[in-house]
Amino acid sequence: MSSDDQGEPVGFFLLDMNHHYEKLTGLNRNLLGDKLIKELLPGLEYSGFDWVGAFRQLTHIGESSCFEKYNEQNERWYEITVYSYEPSCFATLIRDITDHKKRENEDRYASFHDWLTGLYNRYYLEEEMKRLDTDRQLPISIVFADINGLKLVNDTFGHSFGDKQIMHAAQIIKDACRKEDIVSRWGGDEYAILLPQTNEEGAQMICNRIIESCKKTRINGLPLFLALGAEVKNEPGIKLLNVQKKAEEKTYSDKLKGFKETKSAFFKSLYKMLQDKSYETDTHIRRMRNIALHIGKRLNLSQSELEKLKMLILLHDIGKVKIIEDILVKKGVLTREEWEVIKGHPETGYRIARATEELIPVAEEILSHHEHWDGSGYPRGLKGEEIPLLARITAIADAYEVMTRDRPYKKAITPAAAADELKIRASTQFDPQLIELALSPPGDKEK
Repeated sequence: MSSDDQGEPVGFFLLDMNHHYEKLTGLNRNLLGDKLIKELLPGLEYSGFDWVGAFRQLTHIGESSCFEKYNEQNERWYEITVYSYEPSCFATLIRDITDHKKRENEDRYASFHDWLTGLYNRYYLEEEMKRLDTDRQLPISIVFADINGLKLVNDTFGHSFGDKQIMHAAQIIKDACRKEDIVSRWGGDEYAILLPQTNEEGAQMICNRIIESCKKTRINGLPLFLALGAEVKNEPGIKLLNVQKKAEEKTYSDKLKGFKETKSAFFKSLYKMLQDKSYETDTHIRRMRNIALHIGKRLNLSQSELEKLKMLILLHDIGKVKIIEDILVKKGVLTREEWEVIKGHPETGYRIARATEELIPVAEEILSHHEHWDGSGYPRGLKGEEIPLLARITAIADAYEVMTRDRPYKKAITPAAAADELKIRASTQFDPQLIELALSPPGDKEK
């Protein structure tokens, strides 16, 4: 360092450096000469670091000060430690701490954000609620959102599909909000939005945007439904935590109101998906239903059991919605792996039915409609009357209808040939008594 008559530093000479500093700056320690740092590193004096200011902070020989410097030019962080060496000289230790800062920033981000959606997490929002719960933020609103039917989606298609709904919902909510609003993922299928300086009208406007976006959204063919609830703090003296609880209660109430509508729309979508990629047409279902009701009436089933049978015929193959179209309509012989996929559809259908109260009565039958009378069926290998009666009826109706209608992988056979095939399979695949009822009179007669 050189100084003027008043002792003020006017320039800094770089006396020596190690090979790491050479690599960092591109300088050569053997070519330093008597050049000032500003000559060696023109304009910036090491990326804009204030060497003079750093030295002035040192008041005693042997003292040191540590600084961090971010270099925007090449996206690096440095830690610069300045040591007082003698009255007119100091030494510096410069370390590249970019990796450390990146990990530190990543840890900080992870502590405040949800890993799946990128939204703030519940911890961050709760801290912000404490910070912003002041009179100058009034009115302050909280909006809660909850995905309707997520469990049904998870049970049907798996959690990876459910994650898509969670991420889509997060994006819809984020897009509906302003930059100053704080959007968080509150729980598994729940979101919370903190709206500083926002009245009831403003909160409702955001809710309306979310609702309209959901109406336009389809995720792999399925609709997205969000239950919403908003509450506003207009006056001092009310804890924001109580406002949050009321918003949550309103969301739950909205979820209950839309429960039936959500389930109905979901199953319509499922059935439409199944029709689009398989042979589950309305005609197929109608013909199956006619055959099944013919058997049911011959058994003198009650009206409630006949209605249950109709529901089973409609939903027996609903589990196939999870199977890709290429397998469902394949013309050639299925591979062992493809056949295992097909065999999984009764269990998928069972989970779908169990997830909804209205369908629970036929869940067991959906699971069992591919069981065989001799125990060679799937998925559980049930035998004889262990197989639910309505599932046994459905199996016969399905087999007859499939055999008498053209499919890409198989030509239709005549009703007489189909009847002979059913007789052959009696006591092995089918209940022999039901086969007898089905074939007398002919089971393909439509009503």
